[in-house]
Amino acid sequence: MLPEDYSLITWIRERLWVDKRLLSVYVFVYFAWGLGMNEVGKTLEIARFTYWWQVITVYLLYMVPISLVLRNYPFFKQYAYGLVAMGLLEFGGYLLETSYAYPDNLMDQYFGVRNFSLGMALFFALYFPLGNWVVYKIYKTLFRKRI
Repeated sequence: MLPEDYSLITWIRERLWVDKRLLSVYVFVYFAWGLGMNEVGKTLEIARFTYWWQVITVYLLYMVPISLVLRNYPFFKQYAYGLVAMGLLEFGGYLLETSYAYPDNLMDQYFGVRNFSLGMALFFALYFPLGNWVVYKIYKTLFRKRI
């Protein structure tokens, strides 16, 4: 519970206000991860973004701030909140047709068409705890400083 004089904006600002070097590691890692996963999705014909620049909007403008907010939580709490965030993202992406799922893809074959978005959300929610761990390790190695 937040104190009365403590606003939600203040709470978010405190979590997003980080060292510029840390932010640059997040941007590098998530951008590379986004480009890579989009290519994997296209190569395996599972799913892809409709436009290449969605890697920027999804991975940098959506996922990095969420990762920053969640970074000090335990693994399963990050995953649980990440699941909500990714569920909304997956639902919106396919609803607005900014994401494309290949017909009869591997996930459809194993889990069924109706479970595709759920499977994607369950998988990509792992990005938050794993991404925070990877960024922390890189940052600590490069800058020898605790977050």
